[in-house]
Amino acid sequence: MAKIQKAVEYFQDNSPDSPELNKVKLLFERGKESLESEFRSLMTRHSKVVSPVLILDLISGEDELEVQEEVPLEHLPEGVLQDVIRISRWLVEYGRNQDFMNVYYQIRSSQLDRSLKGLKEHFRKSSCSSGVPYSPAIPNKRKDTPTKKPTKRPGTIRKAQNLLKQYSQHGLDGKKGGSNLIPLEGHEHDFRVKHLSEALNDKHGPLAGRDDTLDVETDAYIHCVSAFVKLAQSEYQLLMDIIPEHHQKKTFDSLIQDALDGLMLEGENIVSAARKAIIRHDFSAVLTVFPILRHLKQTKPEFDQVLQGTAASTKNKLAGLITSMETVGAKALEDFADNIKNDPDKEYNMPKDGTVHELTSNAILFLQQLLDFQETAGAMLASQVLGDTYNIPLDPRETSSSATSYSSEFSKRLLSTYICKVLGNLQLNLLSKSKVYEDPALSAIFLHNNYNYILKALEKSELIQLVAVTQKTAERSYREHIEQQIQTYQRSWLKVTDYIAEKNLPVFQPGVKLRDKERQMIKERFKGFNDGLEELCKIQKAWAIPDTEQRDKIRQAQKNIVRETYGAFLHRYGSVPFTKNPEKYIKYRVEQVGDMIERLFDTSA
Repeated sequence: MAKIQKAVEYFQDNSPDSPELNKVKLLFERGKESLESEFRSLMTRHSKVVSPVLILDLISGEDELEVQEEVPLEHLPEGVLQDVIRISRWLVEYGRNQDFMNVYYQIRSSQLDRSLKGLKEHFRKSSCSSGVPYSPAIPNKRKDTPTKKPTKRPGTIRKAQNLLKQYSQHGLDGKKGGSNLIPLEGHEHDFRVKHLSEALNDKHGPLAGRDDTLDVETDAYIHCVSAFVKLAQSEYQLLMDIIPEHHQKKTFDSLIQDALDGLMLEGENIVSAARKAIIRHDFSAVLTVFPILRHLKQTKPEFDQVLQGTAASTKNKLAGLITSMETVGAKALEDFADNIKNDPDKEYNMPKDGTVHELTSNAILFLQQLLDFQETAGAMLASQVLGDTYNIPLDPRETSSSATSYSSEFSKRLLSTYICKVLGNLQLNLLSKSKVYEDPALSAIFLHNNYNYILKALEKSELIQLVAVTQKTAERSYREHIEQQIQTYQRSWLKVTDYIAEKNLPVFQPGVKLRDKERQMIKERFKGFNDGLEELCKIQKAWAIPDTEQRDKIRQAQKNIVRETYGAFLHRYGSVPFTKNPEKYIKYRVEQVGDMIERLFDTSA
């Protein structure tokens, strides 16, 4: 081509009208077309899709020793790369041709897009075959996640989603179709609530593999985001050698569009699915947004760096997706709080034994998930500038010019206030629900169980510290509420003990014969006590207090009160000749009364 170029120049200078000039010009054009064709052929033949395993190694970061340097991807063999570079330089310098740049970005764009799709498919296949795909999110010798900062395993979210769906009517508005499960009652519900807590605390339990499979889409998306950044960086390195400098940014912008658009579209689909879930009041589905949003925000600095010099529309795509996710997340949080407040009082949905209501376990379960995503959830609330809603003044020092950049302290206070709002709404709703019970004692047991469950759940997790950020006395307040309900319950026994209370009894002179009226009064007192004791024990045996410690405490306190009162009554009147059939009225010894009370709140006794 260099010789032909010289021939063209020679004839142009010495014989511009000669047929030889036309001949060498035509030959030059054919040669140029051959080089363009060779460029396309080399790029097509040697551009390979990057394997999923290689991508996963690339995004997992350095291993523990942190001595190995990151090995760049070899997109083209060295010899081929040098040929491609020489052709591109010749075409620019002598061929006055830029068409090859379009060929370049189209071929490389296709490979980038296919590499990401291959990674996604790898997750699906691995999930189906082994249950758990290899993923840097699963702790091994690699870093915990594709990002520099180790983050908690998304498995916690999966468990919350699946358990919420499995064990509760996740349509908290009470509409039909929320779940096929009937409302849980009594000790069965207690067992399942216990199972919920244990499963949530066990991040690597027997459910882990199944949960990984169920939420493989979320993991795949998170890894595809990281993969896009790494592969785009690598593409730019390759492009710098092949494409002339003043065309690099524009060519790169075109090259990444398909892969980037696919990534953003999938993100928007996640947002759309979350919006639909909110409408259905399926808040467990919205939890998927939290790990993805956190990852997008952590990846954003690298993302922005990779996209430097691209068009504004390209640069703003990730920011737009983050805003969409924060908006839908904030909407979910607000709707969840409102839903907890407005969950209707459905009589059929109330546990007959006064145990923990599924609304309570669902609410606590949801709040516990926010612990793993405190900054993300706080930023969601802050991004909607909800300071006014929660009466938290915006301090200029706590906010930057960016709507999504708030101090962690401010976000923490917002989240604390939000959690307190949910707990407050829950308490109001429970009070309203408790009025469904006709028996005030069962109503008290119901409130006691729910308040106690909430307090224990707060204490076992970091929720209590988060609540304390804005409400220092929350723990003490719950303890007082619990104690008040115990006292209300104890009043149900007054109708039993009042029969035999000393203040209601006449004083008899020893040795003086009882009058018929006095004998009748004693008979009535014994009968009233016996009937009341039997009735209460029969009714309250079917009630439930899931917390063993609380159950023992309430039983013991009641046992002491009743035994003491009955013992004093029996001591005074047990030997008085008020009837010819004492066994008819003196049916129970003091120990027997204690044993009967010991069997309260236990259907198996």
